[in-house]
Amino acid sequence: MEAVFTDKHFDLVARCKQGNKAAHFELYKLYAKAMYNVAFRIVNDPDEANDVLQEAFLDAFARIKDFRQETTFGAWMKQIVIHRSINFLRKRKTEFVDLDENTTDFAVAEEPDNDETEYKIERIKEAMLLLPEASRVIISLFLLEGYDHEEIGQVLGISINSSRTQFLRAKRRLIELLKQKGHLK
Repeated sequence: MEAVFTDKHFDLVARCKQGNKAAHFELYKLYAKAMYNVAFRIVNDPDEANDVLQEAFLDAFARIKDFRQETTFGAWMKQIVIHRSINFLRKRKTEFVDLDENTTDFAVAEEPDNDETEYKIERIKEAMLLLPEASRVIISLFLLEGYDHEEIGQVLGISINSSRTQFLRAKRRLIELLKQKGHLK
């Protein structure tokens, strides 16, 4: 039996499925800002994030009848935005490299997390914008969107080990950037 999630916007979604344009607009107003932030963290450009956002909502409303409430509308919409953002980067020729194909096997030592870090999320997000696109996407999906390495691998078409390795490299680079800006010692 499939799980059905209780969505506080169930009625709006039901009205959207019936073709109610006012309900479309209400859902858009409720979710646009959060979905824009997701797109921006991945594509790193305000105009491009807006384009991704518009395309994602058009996709969602075109496929709203396929939405079966197996998750919340927000989670479903977020998946569409993330996939649209990644497809946008692919069209722009950002290459996500599967390291397993290009390197020999080596062990990756996990760096210990520093739970005592007191730095504000905004400083970290600002530093993340300075990362190369591929690194920024992986670190955003893992840290901000809550994807695990298996999910990142599936979305980007890379192996789990490659996702882990690229995440650790991006994390190291992020730490270097924070140190350069004086946010870490």
